[in-house]
Amino acid sequence: MTGHVATRINVSSESKVTSGAKVTSGAKVTSGAKVTSAAKGTSETKRTARRFPPVAVPDLTYTPQVEAATAHLYERVKSVIPPVEWPFFAPYVKAINELKKERNAVILAHNYQTPEIYNCVADVVGDSLQLARLAAKAEADVIVQGGVHFMAETSKLLSPEKTVLIPDAAAGCSLAESITGADVRLLRERYPGVPVVAYVNTSAEVKAEVDICCTSSNAVQVVESLGVDRVLFVPDQYLAKYVASQTKVEIIAWKGACEVHERFTGAELRAYRDADPSVSIIAHPECPPDVIAEADFAGSTAHMIDWVKTHRPRRVVMVTECSMADNVATETPGVEFVRPCNLCPHMKRITLPKILDSLIHMREEVVIEPELAARARRSVERMVNLKS
Repeated sequence: MTGHVATRINVSSESKVTSGAKVTSGAKVTSGAKVTSAAKGTSETKRTARRFPPVAVPDLTYTPQVEAATAHLYERVKSVIPPVEWPFFAPYVKAINELKKERNAVILAHNYQTPEIYNCVADVVGDSLQLARLAAKAEADVIVQGGVHFMAETSKLLSPEKTVLIPDAAAGCSLAESITGADVRLLRERYPGVPVVAYVNTSAEVKAEVDICCTSSNAVQVVESLGVDRVLFVPDQYLAKYVASQTKVEIIAWKGACEVHERFTGAELRAYRDADPSVSIIAHPECPPDVIAEADFAGSTAHMIDWVKTHRPRRVVMVTECSMADNVATETPGVEFVRPCNLCPHMKRITLPKILDSLIHMREEVVIEPELAARARRSVERMVNLKS
């Protein structure tokens, strides 16, 4: 018998804990202050400039030489990027790949990045867990995070000696913004002795207050590794429900949600089934329970990719951010992807021009206060070091 979500909670100094097994849908998410760790001050800019001298802005003209130098990369993405668009992307791709070598930089790209980033300039691609593990092993002076702000913070926590850049510091996350460190401290007061598991989609401030982090790849494993009967799970209410369905541990859940995944509905997926009963449907566990119930498989972005590569369905609906279907399509010819396209506006803030700009000027360096970083690092390292 699996566990259940005992409560869905949102605690502040004015709010009360909602009790009972049922979850109401009207409560609002309390958004706390962001941890601003992207350096914007003059002193930090000067410090970065001393370590990394400026370089000239490259010529971004699409020439026959640029076309020839990037032809092998366009072969990877020609099924998802029209020929008319490549002359814009190609000069940036060439310039970024050359400047990476000069800066001794590595680009980590989440599975939700656009195809021209994911396939043409990224050195490492994956889900949050894969990127977290590989960030710690990266043999480079500089990490450029092709993802949102909490991912860049996680890379900095695991590679404190490296320079970590986020090409757009405004690339946030609705989940990360739904909870603060103060909220976690109040939770501990209300539930003394109950361990707190934080989805990695949280700020360093929150990570510093919890016992261990998890991703959608290993959430069940992390919860069960604690060896307790109940845990506090923050901030994703839907991932919490999914974990509760897979374990006997009682889950006390926060009520945050991913603005991309919460928009999917079971009715939408039933419509796809009605149109084509043979279609395969795979969903991310950040989706609501009625969506998970309609899916043939639920798992993290990495697990979804593995499922498609293993099963090679004729047609598949990937119920997640829609750029991922483009990226998987380049690796699985013959599979038709039905795209229920919900875009993440935060992921889409990362572009080739911004990546190039960050490497030229070494802007938007992630800086985390040392004492906070030490506390936050513990919860992330506990997750990373957990044996699979």
